Amino acid sequence: MSDNLRGSLFMCFAMFCFAIEDAIFKTATGEMGVSAGVGTMLFGTFGTAVFILRALWMRERLWSAAYLQGPLLIRSSFEITGRLFFALALAFAPLSTTSAILQAAPLVVTLGAALVLGEAVGLRRWSAMMVGFVGVLMIVRPTPTGFDATSIFALLGMIGFAGRDLMTRASPPEVTATQLGILGFLMVFIAGVIITLFQTAPAAAPNLPALFLLMGTGLAGVIGYSALTAAMRTGEVAVVSPFRYFRLLIALIIAYLVFGERPDALTLIGAALIVGSGTYTLLRSGRKQGSGALPRSDV
Repeated sequence: MSDNLRGSLFMCFAMFCFAIEDAIFKTATGEMGVSAGVGTMLFGTFGTAVFILRALWMRERLWSAAYLQGPLLIRSSFEITGRLFFALALAFAPLSTTSAILQAAPLVVTLGAALVLGEAVGLRRWSAMMVGFVGVLMIVRPTPTGFDATSIFALLGMIGFAGRDLMTRASPPEVTATQLGILGFLMVFIAGVIITLFQTAPAAAPNLPALFLLMGTGLAGVIGYSALTAAMRTGEVAVVSPFRYFRLLIALIIAYLVFGERPDALTLIGAALIVGSGTYTLLRSGRKQGSGALPRSDV
């Protein structure tokens, strides 16, 4: 089996895990009545614990001074923003809509890389980004008749994740993936605290079945993160990266079978535009940058 095939399979498995993570979280915060804040705090606690154990096993330092410096401070702010609004989107918005909007993150990362990091972006990639943003507008539909306010949660969450990934590119190379995992899940916990502080309903402890579901969310997230890291370190970026859109396919299937969602034609067309333009952008980015541009986080 070639490295590219292994890397592609790792990427598909990672996206499958992330889609399962989203569905379990939505079930816990929807049908089982766990508040989005409490669910996010527990998810962050479980993930932080796993990465701390991993760091101890690998004899890596738990703390780095870089956590409180430049790019990682900005990254943490974006992580909190992304997790906060994505958790609210999973709790209140349709899974199909949330997952489709999330797929625009690579486009926003490319835009940010051009505007903030000074990376060269050609006319064709600018055109692809415009097509992708048209797809986002088709899903969000900012008109009085078609607008769903909960879509804003997904949009803000996507922007937060894109900013996080952009700052990951600028993070110090001496900070390991495990240390980024610790920092990232700590920010997830903080995002949960913020949601809890502003929610009107009292923060009740989840019952045992809900607690097991949330532990499953954390487990799926950690496994997905590990598979993503393996994917990006095994195959070529241009070959492996487009398979991240497998997450949307799984999410649409789960949304249909589990939550009874029936996305309309505009949503599906918008999702197709996002996936198509994003795939093209990733392929072009891979050709331009080679194997050096490795996303280090996607949880």
